[in-house]
This record gives sequence, structure tokens and C-alpha cells, in this order.
Amino acid sequence: MPKEIIKRWMPDRDTLKKHKYLSLFGDRLLDPNLWHLNRRSAAGSFAVGLFAAWIPVPLQSLLAAAGAIVCRVNLPISVALVWVSNPLTMPLMFYSSYKMGCRLLRQPVQPLEFEFTWHWFKSVFGTVATPLLLGTLLLAILSALCGYILIRVIWGINAARKWQKRK
Repeated sequence: MPKEIIKRWMPDRDTLKKHKYLSLFGDRLLDPNLWHLNRRSAAGSFAVGLFAAWIPVPLQSLLAAAGAIVCRVNLPISVALVWVSNPLTMPLMFYSSYKMGCRLLRQPVQPLEFEFTWHWFKSVFGTVATPLLLGTLLLAILSALCGYILIRVIWGINAARKWQKRK
């Protein structure tokens, strides 16, 4: 069942090969391991995609694609999971990672008045950068680990159910 659901939402190879940013990877996109869907590949791609979703950089899909190619896991799932961080979820994700970083560094959380200007970003970045980056790294690792374990468990339960039906 999880395999059928994932395959239904997964873009095909040709669509991703024609993507303007993913074309940077060239023939590496033809590796069959990037397109297989099995327990190892699905779990690994969830880990790569969720990790990349937490990294506060533009074009996270390139980071996810590079991670999928290096780890040889399912590329479409990795790239699609980057959209966990979208314009609606980013403020909450990055504020919670900033608070987590402050807690780990034992720093007080600074009240921030957000302005969408370059001047504001430059003035605040020095005080916010270290806790933000530490928090995002920790939450990226934790969500990647949880995603990996969750998919392995769900896939294993589903496989056990299929074996029971065969008996």
C-alpha cells in the first residue's frame, strides 16, 4: 500500500530530467537506484528530503537531489519532501529551530520584529545566526532519523501483513 501511494504522487524520470535546476546533475540522473522504490530507498529518501527541508538556504531541492544522488536513494521522493518547508511552515520551523539553538547555547531568546528588508537581515543575522544554524542542524538530523525509522517500520508492517495474507 505505501508503495502504491508513493508511486501515484511521484513525478516521472523525464519530468525531473527536464527540470532546469536538476539538469545540472546530467547523466547521474540516469542511475537506476535513484528511481527504484523499495524499503531502503524510500526510507533513505525520506531522511535526505527531511534533512534538506530544514536547511535555511534557497533552492533546497538541489540540496535534496545532491543528497539523493550521493546516498543513491529515490530522487523524486527526496526532492518532493523539501516542500515540507514552504512559505506557510517556514516561519514556524525556523523560529522553533532558533529557540532550540538558544536553549542549547543557554542564550535568551531575543524578541524579533520581522521586516522583509536586507538592512533588517544584516542587522539581526549576527545575533540570530549561531542559534538558528545549530537548531536547524539538530532538527534536521532528528527529523531525518525519525523519517527514516518511521518509513522502515511502516514498510515492514505492510510487508508482514502481505506475508500473512499469502499464508
